[in-house]
Amino acid sequence: MTNRYDNKWVQQIVDFQHEDGSWGYFHTLSQPTKAQPMTTEQALRRLRILGLTKDDEPIARAIAYMEQTLKQPFPTVFHEKKHDSKTYGDLMLATWIRLFDPNNEAALVIANKWVKIITSAFQDGIYSNERYISAYEAEFVKLNPKAGCLADFVVFYQLALLPGLLSPEVESAMLDYVLPHKRGIVYIYNSPVNVLPEVFASKKASWYLSAMELLAAYDFAPKKLGFVVNWLLDNRDVDGMWDMGAVVKDGIHFPLSDSWRKPEDRKRDCTERITKLIERLA
Repeated sequence: MTNRYDNKWVQQIVDFQHEDGSWGYFHTLSQPTKAQPMTTEQALRRLRILGLTKDDEPIARAIAYMEQTLKQPFPTVFHEKKHDSKTYGDLMLATWIRLFDPNNEAALVIANKWVKIITSAFQDGIYSNERYISAYEAEFVKLNPKAGCLADFVVFYQLALLPGLLSPEVESAMLDYVLPHKRGIVYIYNSPVNVLPEVFASKKASWYLSAMELLAAYDFAPKKLGFVVNWLLDNRDVDGMWDMGAVVKDGIHFPLSDSWRKPEDRKRDCTERITKLIERLA
């Protein structure tokens, strides 16, 4: 993989960045246009996968934009006003800031509210939805039963926001709850993550790796996810490398190289991604 600005995918994304540091609409589910083919969230996800950090100018500009948006009474993350839009918007912004800058003070203000909520929900070592709701409403607003991703925390945003902040006891109990969750991890993987994909060379397996990359940020991940490492090692080829097939080329996680015209480039990209995950889980 060619790093950073020498990579053509990085350059394509950076060329679409607005003067304010955003890429237009924020949320992944917003509809892109021909003139703006990606959202801010999609751009940030792809650039992070391609290796950019907070020290890179496009990311620094994006973080400044997100910090400024956090300060607004009603964030521009959404275009409709709902009673919980501010809460959800701040959650998304703080999550993406912390993914690049874990010690960012503005993001930690939001993250620490969620620490209180999750700590309360698991205070006896077992998840209590009643305590979750009570703690949520103490920190934010009355919880709408139809709040979707706020009514349950097994969602990309909450789980990406909290690494490094929970007590060992709460983190361990939370991961035990997350792994068999029947919905998987919302926005990432829609099946229980304690069940391995049946086919390794598949889109589902690539999505599964996304879930594991998310959970690998937690201190207890090596202890909880050893079965994933064994599965990956079992799927090496005779050269000790990995190939997930052309089907996993999604424009998000793959490709990393400029092109997959040569199978060896695809194989190298797959091996790079999986090696990084195994190292985090070692």
